[in-house]
Amino acid sequence: MSRLVLGVVLIGLLVVGGTAFRVWQVARIDDNTAADAIVVLGAAQYSGTPSSVFEARLSQAADLFEQGVAPEVVTVGGKQEGDLYTEAASGRNYLIEQGVPADRVIAVEEGSDTLESIEAVSQTLLAQGKSSVVLVSDPWHSLRTRTMARDAGLDAWTSPTRTGPAVYTRESQAHGIARETGALLWYQLTHFNADFSYTAGQ
Repeated sequence: MSRLVLGVVLIGLLVVGGTAFRVWQVARIDDNTAADAIVVLGAAQYSGTPSSVFEARLSQAADLFEQGVAPEVVTVGGKQEGDLYTEAASGRNYLIEQGVPADRVIAVEEGSDTLESIEAVSQTLLAQGKSSVVLVSDPWHSLRTRTMARDAGLDAWTSPTRTGPAVYTRESQAHGIARETGALLWYQLTHFNADFSYTAGQ
């Protein structure tokens, strides 16, 4: 019995450790291959002003658009109770202010978590005959968003932000990897979402 318990513990450690390594590995990938669309995952916004986490993602998407990676940018995310703006709308407004043409920014104003947002984007783009996307989020979020997007029928790769609270300190990086390891394992086991809050200031 003790050997069985030890074996289960070791297997669990290997699974968790291997997943954490993959989260770290994919976080380092910056793929600027041309795609149908650049998709920015939503984050907190305050009365239409993106949080620092969200702003870092939007700035990365604007840079990719300027480089010609895709002909359009898709912002995604709904709103919390009491909010005046959706994450998608505030993100779209920010990108337009940064010089991205308004007719090149699509706001998908749905999704209260990562999985709902990815599924909403997938339905929107696939209905338009588009399937390839560059996903923009925080580095540690990359593997889970890519996994969800591919499960939703998109040909997806990632170009994460390199600025913002998610990468400020070693502590925030370690927290991000741990958070996303747990969230990805939960998704793979259940196909349900698990989003955890940031501890870094937004």
